[in-house]
Amino acid sequence: MFAVIKTGGKQYKVAPNDVLRIEKIAGEPGDTVELGSVLMVGGEDGLTIGAPLVEGAAVAAEVLEQARADKIIVFKKKRRKNHRRRNGHRQHETVLRVTEILTGGKKPSQAKAAKAKPAPAQPAPEQPAPERAEAAPKKTPAESPPAKKAAPKKAPAKKAAAKKAPAKKAPAKNAAKTAAKKEE
Repeated sequence: MFAVIKTGGKQYKVAPNDVLRIEKIAGEPGDTVELGSVLMVGGEDGLTIGAPLVEGAAVAAEVLEQARADKIIVFKKKRRKNHRRRNGHRQHETVLRVTEILTGGKKPSQAKAAKAKPAPAQPAPEQPAPERAEAAPKKTPAESPPAKKAAPKKAPAKKAAAKKAPAKKAPAKNAAKTAAKKEE
């Protein structure tokens, strides 16, 4: 048996035990969700096409995880204008496992729904805290040795500024012209 469902603006052909990634929908991992937008149902008893949806049909699925898709790079450029923009985007998505395809207004079976939900965790039995040895009595200020005084901090010595060598004159661009002017 298979069904064609519509969710997140896209259509998917699904069968029981299929795993698919769809646009993000509400639900925690382990929850059972019901997708009601069924466009077509096919199986042993024939093909049923909706106009636009099949009456009383639904797809029950278990949420496996809430994830994000791979990064897509968005690059915009306007030629000859020195305009470039680079952005990245990761779409949120939900990973589902289709448990059953329902027709005739049926509801998801409780056995599968109960299987999808994890059992509540058992609290761990409390353990008694280990006994601590009695702490030694604190010494009075007179009994304790005097604290060492910190040495006063000295400011770092300033380094002498290095003298720069005098700048050399750039050679004349046209040495022949300057030499001819000097001879005159």
